[in-house]
Amino acid sequence: MVSQNHYYNRKIEEINPENDFKVKVMGFLVDKKDETMIIDDGSGKIQVFVDLPNITESVNLNQLVKVFGTIMPTDEGFEIKAGIVQDLSDLNVKLYKKVNKLYEKMGV
Repeated sequence: MVSQNHYYNRKIEEINPENDFKVKVMGFLVDKKDETMIIDDGSGKIQVFVDLPNITESVNLNQLVKVFGTIMPTDEGFEIKAGIVQDLSDLNVKLYKKVNKLYEKMGV
């Protein structure tokens, strides 16, 4: 059973609203309006709802971000209600991918 106290790293295409409760998604901000943002991680796009408009004001289009949030069902499927939006502009993406592959090989 999936813990509801832990954020699980997911690609957008892997999110299952029946099983996933809290997720973290890394991707590029491709659109934003008022209290919503659209994140694209290469596997898909997802709408992210934020309670505080200053969060959407603090990020720019095409910026790499990580969203920590709760899956919220909608009529069209689901969206994420963000708890945290982390700026990853300075992330070394090549190194991040290398480390992730090592973790996957080790089963971590």
